[in-house]
Amino acid sequence: MTDPALRAVDLTKRYGHLTALDSLCLDVTPGEVFGFLGPNGAGKSTTIRLLLGLARPTAGRAEVFGVAASDVARAHRHLAYMPADVALWPQLTGAEILHLQARTGPGIDEDYRDELVKRFALDVSKPARTYSTGNRQKVALIAAFATRAPLLVLDEPTSGLDPLMEREFRAAVHTARDRGQTVFLSSHQLSEVEAVCDRVGILRAGRLVTVSTISELRGMHRSEVTITFTGTAPDLTTIPGVVAVQPAGDGRLRFTLTGAPAPALRALATVDVTALAVREPSLEEIFLDYYGEQAA
Repeated sequence: MTDPALRAVDLTKRYGHLTALDSLCLDVTPGEVFGFLGPNGAGKSTTIRLLLGLARPTAGRAEVFGVAASDVARAHRHLAYMPADVALWPQLTGAEILHLQARTGPGIDEDYRDELVKRFALDVSKPARTYSTGNRQKVALIAAFATRAPLLVLDEPTSGLDPLMEREFRAAVHTARDRGQTVFLSSHQLSEVEAVCDRVGILRAGRLVTVSTISELRGMHRSEVTITFTGTAPDLTTIPGVVAVQPAGDGRLRFTLTGAPAPALRALATVDVTALAVREPSLEEIFLDYYGEQAA
């Protein structure tokens, strides 16, 4: 059986009386794009440091393709890591930095690296000290995506990018998945995670509250249904899963549906419904369900 790309077993980190991460259990499947969500202070950065062997857990263990994360030299042969705060050698040009990183990592696809430089519109002839935050992000992204490492760990990778470059980032993530690489993406950008990830884990106050696909997450949460009808309005007040029934004017009715839709559909079949529209919740709305307004 193939080892998970990343595995955490009861992973815990305490700083004195503060529990930054509490008994995290997680498997990331090889070849998937996994989104890791949570606001500041939820424990995302702590989790990444533990998974990469950059911090010692108070309890539990972490593995990278079956190798103990604490064995940093061996574990890091399988991965490329992009930190949230990118620091570059100020005197070196972008080209020199990419060349250096290629020599010290698990190997790169040079043609693809050159393609990424063009797609991200990076001037690699300039020294790093002249780069903006966004251009420093580009150097780190190009180095990560060009690598042959089977695992890419990206911490807030698009925080300094404009919308056009975010589009290129998403395309590069899809290419990495097509190449069989695993991508572990920690982000505050809910739309970004929704667009590229196969599964999502939501972290709250150091605890992993759910791990699901986007469709599964939506299925566990409310959908907004609007119907147009003629004649008598349906009575939905006692239907399981139906809440917040409100007239919407002009022979329309709006309500919120959770769980299986069959009971509501049977009730609607008893009246003359001429149109029905269902709006699934966005990932942001699901996220806010877990965090309330503090996550906004």
